[in-house]
This record gives sequence, C-alpha cells and structure tokens, in this order.
Amino acid sequence: MANTMSNQDNAAGNLTARAFREAFYAGVIALGLFVLFIGLKTDQNIHNELVLVQRWGLLAIFVILAMIGRFVMVAYIQPMMASRKAIQAAEGEADSIASSFFRLPFVAIALVLAVALPFLGASLSPTGAAYVTILRGAAIIYVLAAVFYLFRPFIQAHFAKLAIVALLLYPIVMVAIFGAQGSLKWVDNFGIQILIYVMLAWGLNIVVGLAGLLDLGYVAFYAVGAYSYALLSDKFGLSFWILLPMAGILAAFWGMILGFPVLRLRGDYLAIVTLAFGEIIRLVLLNWTEVTKGSAGISGVAKASVFGIWSFDVSAPNNFAKAFGLPMSSAYYKIFLFYLILALALLTAFVTIRLRRMPIGRAWEALREDEIACRSLGINTVTTKLTAFATGAMFGGFAGSFFAARQGFVSPESFVFLESAVILAIVVLGGMGSLVGIAIAAAVMVGGTEILRELEFLKNIFGDDFTPELYRMLLFGIAMVVVMVWKPRGFVGSREPTAFLRERKVVSGSFTKEGHG
Repeated sequence: MANTMSNQDNAAGNLTARAFREAFYAGVIALGLFVLFIGLKTDQNIHNELVLVQRWGLLAIFVILAMIGRFVMVAYIQPMMASRKAIQAAEGEADSIASSFFRLPFVAIALVLAVALPFLGASLSPTGAAYVTILRGAAIIYVLAAVFYLFRPFIQAHFAKLAIVALLLYPIVMVAIFGAQGSLKWVDNFGIQILIYVMLAWGLNIVVGLAGLLDLGYVAFYAVGAYSYALLSDKFGLSFWILLPMAGILAAFWGMILGFPVLRLRGDYLAIVTLAFGEIIRLVLLNWTEVTKGSAGISGVAKASVFGIWSFDVSAPNNFAKAFGLPMSSAYYKIFLFYLILALALLTAFVTIRLRRMPIGRAWEALREDEIACRSLGINTVTTKLTAFATGAMFGGFAGSFFAARQGFVSPESFVFLESAVILAIVVLGGMGSLVGIAIAAAVMVGGTEILRELEFLKNIFGDDFTPELYRMLLFGIAMVVVMVWKPRGFVGSREPTAFLRERKVVSGSFTKEGHG
C-alpha cells in the first residue's frame, strides 16, 4: 500500500515537473514569436520621425497566458482525457467527454448568465464591465455549442436546409433586434462580407479543389469583374443586371487567357505563374491611369437596382423607400444586397454540384488525381484545364461586379495578393472539394476577424494602446495553425463520391490523396 502511494506521488510529481517544463518552453516560444509583433511597435512622433515604442507589459501578458495555458493542458486536461478514455475502454461506457461537458444543468446556468450579466455590467466600472462582457460572450458561445451538440443528428441530416432558412431570416432577425439603422453593421460586415468570401472560395474550389490546379492569382478575376462593372457603368450607363453576366464573361475570358500559357505547368511552377498573373493585373490597374485612374480608384459606381423597377438612389423618382412609403434609410439597400449575394452564392453552389455530376466534373477530378492517367484515358486535358479556369474565373467576376456595386468605389488596393491567400486558405481549411466545409471556414475566419472590430472593451484590460484589429492577421495565422493541427484535412475531411457502385458510401479523407477527395 505504501509503495502504491509512493508511486502515485512520484507520478504526480513527475507530471507537475513536466507541466512546468513545458510551460517554460511555451513561454520561451511565445516570447520569440511575439516580441516583434507585440513587444515592439513602430510609430511617428510629432516631428514625423519613426520611433520604436516598447510594450513589454502587453508582451508579458501574452507570454504568461501561453505558459498558463500549456501548464493547464499538460497537468490537468490531458490526464483527464486519458483517464476518461481508459474508463471507456475498460467499462465500455458510451458517455463521452462532450456529453459530460454539455450537461443540461451547465447549459441552464450558462443561459442564465447570458441573460443576466448585461444588467450586472451596467453598474460596474469600465474594467469590470469588460470582464463581464467576456464572461457573457463565453456563456453565449457555450450555449450555442451545446445546442449544436445536443441536436447534432438532426442538424447533420438537414444542415443545408437549416442553413438556407437561417440565412433567409438573418436580416429580418437583425432588424427586429437592432432596428433598421442598427442592423447595418450586422447585415453588411457579418452577412454580405462573409457571403462574398464564400462565393469567391466556392469559385476557387472549382480550380483548386476539383481540378487540382493551384491558383495564387484568383483575386485577378475578382478585380476584372469589379473594374468591368465600374468602367462600363460609368462610360455607357448600363445597368447592374446587364453588367453582371458581362463581368462574368469577361472574367472567364481572362481565365482562359491565363489557362493557355500554363497548360504544361503543374505544382509550384503553376502557382508561381498564377501569382505573377495576379500581380500583373494589379499593376496594370495601378498604372493605366487614363482608364482606371490608378491608385485614386473609381468612385461613384452605380448602385444595383431591383431589376430596374425600383432604385436605391435618393434622388430617383422610383426610389424604393418612396415607392412603399417607408422612411429613408440605407438599410434597405444593404438588405437587398444581402439577398442578392446569397442568391449568387447559392447559384455558385448549384452549378458546382451539377458540374461535378457531369462528365466535365469527372474529368476535373481525374485531372486532380493523376494527370498522366487522365490523359491515358483519352480525356482532353487542355479543354479540361481551360474549362476549370474559365468557370472558376466566371464566379470570381460575378463576385467582383457585386463588390463594386456594394462599395460604390474600386481601387487596386482592394485586390492585393493577400486576398488570394485568404481565399485559398479558406478553401484548404474548409476541405478541398467540400462546399459545406468551405462555407463554415469562411464564416469562422472572416466573421472571426470582423469580430475583432467589436472588441474595443479589451482596451480596458490591455491598455489604451491595444488595438484589436491590428492583430487580425496574427490571429488568423494562429487559427490556421490550430485548425491544421486539429483537422489537417479541413473542417470536412470526407465527402460522397460523384460516382458510386450500387451503394452510396462516405469516403474518408484519410483514403484520398492529400485529403483532396
């Protein structure tokens, strides 16, 4: 008995020592990673001189958080999970960690906190209110996660229908909660912005996910669509509904132009050429000032109308609000744009699904898996590649024309390489070839970074110099690393094959080449 207790004490001591050691290593790594991003900041003084601002206190907070997180993970969470797995293996227990974590009493407590905390935060100091806001946000996230977990069989079976219904009701719910003007931010930044990236990622998915052609210059087609709409509407006065298909056709034409030089290229060489193509388009837009107005951009781009029947211009006689006797507000235009981009995104998904079931879709997948075998089967790889580039570019052109109508202004700064990188990251994180996974990845990545703009209360915790939106790309990179470690084949690592024999079966990503399947 004494020996057993001694062994347990030794094991606990070894575990604690290991936890402290790994926490120290995590702190050193965090210090090395964050010292240039957080500890030091360049700024300008009153003499317009570049100075280096030191923020060692903020750096210390991030390092300490990394150390505490690693210590808790090694000392408590990992042993608890290992013990839980051992109990399940020994007793055949069906209960999982998730079911223990999402128990109804815990959910009820979290729901009460989410409802009651706003009343408590109103009577506290700014710092206390900031902590209350964080706690309320955690409670809301926990309740939503519990709902998804408890109703996961029903959600999984009807996910697409539920998602479409939720999106159709989203603007109505936002207006009911925040009012017409208050809903602008939620409909625009968290609705339209995410759906634009969903549509772009679904378009790029045809090139990368289905055909297996690595395209790092996809933003070029986005720019072609935007500038096509802006220039043609300004010079010829054409309406949005005429220019929308024209922008897609012009972008598809440029996709074919890109496709011809890269027919013999694969892998890294293809990525380099497409990257160069994207930069060439951006530089042309920047330097062809007689047409594109260069870095000044094109302003006053015409708004979209409701099929030419109602306009959203305030001075127009057929103004939407005047026609229905509504008070003047820009919310109507944003809500209209939300449903418009939702329809365009659903059209992209529908066309992609239909194409995958057609011979051209099978040819894309065969090209992705093995180009030599694809050619030996008699498939024309030239037309297969060109159709992939043209189809993907067409949807990028559609999204670009919508972007121009939404912004009312286009400039080359909106079409830098970073946009292509973000779209490609969404495709990879969602799971190449998976429409649902890509949509989830876009909502998480784009919506998550937009939330940073709403975290002004963090200044009460980290100081007035803390600007959350400046850490957008840093957190975006950390999130990508975490997801790739946790789900290396993307959010959705399995899909139904387009061709099957007698019985439908879901193919796991582990049985497909690099998880593309």
